Amino acid sequence: MPKARLNISLDQDLVDFVKVYVRENRTTVADVVTQFVLALKRQAQGDSMEIILSNPDFHKALLEVQSKLSNGTAKWYTFEEVFGDS
Repeated sequence: MPKARLNISLDQDLVDFVKVYVRENRTTVADVVTQFVLALKRQAQGDSMEIILSNPDFHKALLEVQSKLSNGTAKWYTFEEVFGDS
C-alpha cells in the first residue's frame, strides 16, 4: 500500500517520551503511530485484539519477546534455518 505523509504536533514531553521509547524498543516513531492507529481502527470496527491479548500465556510470551528484543538477547535465525532448504 502506498504511504502518505501525516504531520502531527505533540506536547514536548510526549515527543521526548516517544524518542526514548523507540530507541529502547528498537523501532521507529512511524511504527509506533501506525500500531496505535491500527489498534484504534480494529476497535472501531469491532475487530479487537482484546481476546488474544487477555490470554495470560500469550501476554507472558509477548513480554518475554519484548524483553529479549529490547535487551539484545534474542537469538536470530536465517530463513533456511527456520524453513529448511526449500
